[in-house]
Amino acid sequence: MTTELRRLRNYIGGEFKDAADGRTTEVVNPATGEVYATAPLSGQADVDAAMAAAAAAFPGWRDTTPAERQKALLKIADAFEARADELVAAESENTGKPLGLTASEELPPMVDQIRFFAGAARLLEGRSAGEYMEGMTSIIRREPVGVCAQVAPWNYPMMMAVWKFAPAIAAGNTVVLKPSDTTPASTVLMAEIIDSVLPKGVFNVVCGDRETGKAMVEHSTPAMASITGSVRAGMQVAESASKDVKRVHLELGGKAPVVVFEDADIAKAVEDIAVAGYFNAGQDCTAATRVLVHESIHDEFVAALAKAAADTKTGAPDDEDVLYGPLNNPNQLKQVAGFIERLPAHAKVEAGGHRVGEKGYFYAPTVVSGLKQDDEIIQNEVFGPVITVQSFTDESQALEYANGVEFALASSVWTKDHGRAMRMSKNLDFGCVWINTHIPLVAEMPHGGFKKSGYGKDLSAYGFEDYTRIKHVMTSLDG
Repeated sequence: MTTELRRLRNYIGGEFKDAADGRTTEVVNPATGEVYATAPLSGQADVDAAMAAAAAAFPGWRDTTPAERQKALLKIADAFEARADELVAAESENTGKPLGLTASEELPPMVDQIRFFAGAARLLEGRSAGEYMEGMTSIIRREPVGVCAQVAPWNYPMMMAVWKFAPAIAAGNTVVLKPSDTTPASTVLMAEIIDSVLPKGVFNVVCGDRETGKAMVEHSTPAMASITGSVRAGMQVAESASKDVKRVHLELGGKAPVVVFEDADIAKAVEDIAVAGYFNAGQDCTAATRVLVHESIHDEFVAALAKAAADTKTGAPDDEDVLYGPLNNPNQLKQVAGFIERLPAHAKVEAGGHRVGEKGYFYAPTVVSGLKQDDEIIQNEVFGPVITVQSFTDESQALEYANGVEFALASSVWTKDHGRAMRMSKNLDFGCVWINTHIPLVAEMPHGGFKKSGYGKDLSAYGFEDYTRIKHVMTSLDG
């Protein structure tokens, strides 16, 4: 008996549609390796239609009051909360994530983030009016930028969609959002829920692959392109957008240093770092996967971390004991395994280092020690459940190693010495520094990095402002 595949469709101008030329891609559940749905493989005609719908809706949405936009976003948050079980199920099928953890760790902050931006919609402030030239009054208008082309990743499909559309819509923009080709299901469900709230064309979803995303970014309609993805993808977006001087918002890769000093609480550090390193199978740009440990506690720390890895479980979404599920796709499994296969002779696999089972794309929680600063696995993003450990001698060397990569998104420092923590937080060249913790995020604080981790901020008032433009208006007092 053949199970009929679910049919996902684009959401354009308030209607669900197949790709104009009928092309589709298969969508695979990474926990089973089995196809469960088809999604449109959208082309230029579909992108044109979505951009036209967003452009047509923009003047009306731009002219709504902040209170109206707030009300709409609060309705969306309430609707997501009411249909949480459906969203969690779709996300789990998308990604293979544990159902319980997705329900407790992703859905609530996602809803909270929408509500935060609903509040931010009513804080579109400029500087106060004033006379800076005799006989003239100047005022500042903060306005939406226009149509936003947005590309979301596969590691957190639902939450990253929220990080994209919520601030854009709160500021009065309209959106064309493309989910990853491997994880479109939850985004399409979100469109179904949003359909009853927003005017037609304000929010549009176009499914497809890299070429679809490229067509969106290169399209003449959007005023802004926003992507969360790889450094390579971000560079391509920045290059494409430069041709017509679009605004660009990039949240790219990471290689977070986790600096553990000799006075740290080793037991707490190991426990928290293992969770922050293995959660979501390490598929997180801020994951605690590059640990730097003072030489005096190195061996003790490695032994404890290896035990924590051995005690960490990966498995099926409905298993309540697992911390994380599979890697997202066969290519990602191959990439993670390749890093381990290519380890230099001086490296030592302390735990894991192998695939788990033959069904789905599961990889064991892994710890690798004995590494040097210029090793491939230290310099490049693994994006998997692999924690590396290096040894350092003093604060200066710790800082040198920590900053000695091309990424600059997140970092953490583990010490009881307040002065040291403050010095490290000042000198670590990363967009976020956690002290004696790693990975907590709140809607009120910005998320974004430096260097090859991109530019622009997600979350917070800073992220909200990224979706606005500033206009100076000067008027003569003489009439």
